[in-house]
Amino acid sequence: MKIELRKWRPEDKDALIMMCNAIDRSYLSGRIPDPYTEEAAAWWLNMVKESEGKNGVFREILVDGKIVGNISVEQNTDVFCKDAEIGYYLLPEAKSKGIMTEAARQICEIAFETLDITRITGLVYEPNTASRRVLEKNGFELEGIKRNAIYKNGRSYSDCIYGKLK
Repeated sequence: MKIELRKWRPEDKDALIMMCNAIDRSYLSGRIPDPYTEEAAAWWLNMVKESEGKNGVFREILVDGKIVGNISVEQNTDVFCKDAEIGYYLLPEAKSKGIMTEAARQICEIAFETLDITRITGLVYEPNTASRRVLEKNGFELEGIKRNAIYKNGRSYSDCIYGKLK
């Protein structure tokens, strides 16, 4: 199994739409439109094009040449400008195979080389043990838990704050 990251390309718009309509949204932020439309994909791909290498790194996750997920590190602003936040998702059939652990390793290397940052933060819903393990396997340390900080679909969750220093 060959796991690689590739910059998003305009011709990958249909794959992005399909993927965003197939992912499990249980532990994702609410900013990903549902359903995910052609307009949403066009907006996102344009944002990626404008932001790439300046205040973020955005990559497709490929397994044996097939797009199975997305991963990014986006730099924060103001007094938090040396910090960036990692975010990711996979298609359901790609989960529990070590793919995201390897993708996170690769994106952290790219982000620390490309962006003017000293740390990467990972924010994870407390019950999302798979995502927590991805970060822990990549040297992220649990720095704290914000109790009941997340409210989604009528339910409260605690937010686990992970950090990795350059």
